[in-house]
Amino acid sequence: MQGEKHNDFLTIPRWEQISYLAHGFGIWKGKDEGFRKKSEETGFKLLFLDQVHSDRIRFIDRVPERKSKGDAMVTDVPGFLLVIKTADCLPVLIVDESKKVIAAVHCGWKGTSKRVVQKAIQGMVDRYGCHPSSLLVALGPCIQGECYEVGEDVFQSFEKQGLSTDFFLPHPSRKNKYFFDLKGENMSQMLRLGVDKTNISSIDCCTHCDESFPSYRRDRNRAGRMLSFIGMSF
Repeated sequence: MQGEKHNDFLTIPRWEQISYLAHGFGIWKGKDEGFRKKSEETGFKLLFLDQVHSDRIRFIDRVPERKSKGDAMVTDVPGFLLVIKTADCLPVLIVDESKKVIAAVHCGWKGTSKRVVQKAIQGMVDRYGCHPSSLLVALGPCIQGECYEVGEDVFQSFEKQGLSTDFFLPHPSRKNKYFFDLKGENMSQMLRLGVDKTNISSIDCCTHCDESFPSYRRDRNRAGRMLSFIGMSF
């Protein structure tokens, strides 16, 4: 699916029916000042992480004193807007519609090899009584497998973690190189945990190919960041 376009961000049509939910996948490459100002004008407190390609999950029950290191946020508190920054990595947004619990997850290959999205979902189960089959999941734009070339070190890291290597396709002409399906691997991890496939929505745009999106692989240090967000109103 392509998502519903609203000026600078894309949304999931099914999620727009949830009255208390704000969400979106930003398509801009610039700075976040305008986004911050517009969001705070609507009453949300924006929360960012110092993203470090880890499996650290931050559970939010009050305004943090400082920005925390980590790659996922989970909360059941309204008024917070959880924001993830990406430029080829996969942003994942999650909501339990009935229990009113939300999460935002940053999935690069390192976090994916450490099962960061599984651990975020397990945290929703353990702390808030959510059930995986009841969760709605939205996968945002990221680099697609045919553009995401990785080396033997990445392949071996997944092997060492006991993860499937089914989402690695050997490069046809370069030795010890692979094309990696980042989105496919994360979806597989969620399904194995019990998430219902029919509850997973995906915006299938390749950030590397589509210049509407920032891409580190394409633009290196000139790349901006896409801002993906989820929050609950009071």
